[in-house]
Amino acid sequence: MRLMHGIHASLVTPFTPSGEVDTASLERLAVHCLRNGADGLVALGTTGEAAMLSPAEQHTVLEVCRAVSIEHGTPLIAGAGTMCTAESIRQARERAPLADALLVVVPYYLRPSDEAVLDHFAAIGNAVDVPILPYNIPYRTGKHLAADTLVRLLSLGSVAGMKHCAGAIDRDTLALLATGTGKAVLAGDDAYVFPMLQLGAAGAVAASACLAPAAWAARAAAAGDGDAVRGLELHNALFPLAEALYSEPAPAVLKGCLAEVGVIDEPAVRAPLLAPDPGSVSTALAAFHALPALALEGV
Repeated sequence: MRLMHGIHASLVTPFTPSGEVDTASLERLAVHCLRNGADGLVALGTTGEAAMLSPAEQHTVLEVCRAVSIEHGTPLIAGAGTMCTAESIRQARERAPLADALLVVVPYYLRPSDEAVLDHFAAIGNAVDVPILPYNIPYRTGKHLAADTLVRLLSLGSVAGMKHCAGAIDRDTLALLATGTGKAVLAGDDAYVFPMLQLGAAGAVAASACLAPAAWAARAAAAGDGDAVRGLELHNALFPLAEALYSEPAPAVLKGCLAEVGVIDEPAVRAPLLAPDPGSVSTALAAFHALPALALEGV
């Protein structure tokens, strides 16, 4: 399914000068990503500052992104999930009608047992009619899941795949991708997408695809064609951009770049995030403008 393959742009949530959700900029961003090769959109992820949005704002974001996705015939993945199972189910039920799948983070901070994590995802999956994608990011959640637990998680009937962000190509990542579960694994660390694709990942959820969707689409196409030389060339070109965009807490630098190139109107982030250092934005823009010409399509 296209839902589980290719590059899915993890969208920022633009704000107006008065601090409201900027629906016009959000729509322009979503269209920019899809017209330039992204296979789908992800809304209300960490990149979208979902935790800092009110429920009404979250609904508005989903409505805008759903309309663009329908127009372009592409899937929309919506973020959902907290450390609490009951609240995660409430969010999932609320957002499922506007999404093709739900990206549900592993319960964070509490560090529940592996069995409790499996029960958590089973309960959420049983509560909605759309597939779920567990979001495994142990360096943020504080909860490490070994490869055998990740495989068991993928075996759940409601789980269509997984966003895997180990922050490295570690042993668990190698074991997970070598197991052959039949479920898609999507890379979530922008800097590690190329090796993940080479090892068998089906695609990626990438924040930097907001800025350079054409280059990301070309990288995915190279992997699909088995062109490792071209894939490595694009990896080496995109790696400095990924590093620069994450030089400060995301999505501050990314928003600064998107505003500078005119994809969104304002670079504002919400507290507790701070505006990035102008030098960080300049470094990221230099890396962006150094990309092959195809990366600048639509900008």
